[in-house]
Amino acid sequence: MAVALGYALQISISEWQWIILCIAIVLMAELLNTALEFLVDLVSPDYNKIAGHVKDISAGAVVIAALFALITGAIIFLPKLLLLIHAA
Repeated sequence: MAVALGYALQISISEWQWIILCIAIVLMAELLNTALEFLVDLVSPDYNKIAGHVKDISAGAVVIAALFALITGAIIFLPKLLLLIHAA
């Protein structure tokens, strides 16, 4: 959606760089989260309170990355969208 919106709103090269960075950070966080979850499941197949904390912390890292992407997207897209709304 960010790519389609960026194309439609003709964002600048530097704005594209921020969008691409956000996409990469969120995807990397998701991959690391998935890897950690598999590793925790391998090392601790039964329920373990500490293993649960590790999974929660890695999921929290994904949330932080997603919030960064959301805020960056808002900074880039909201002014352009507001201009379109006011121009209409």
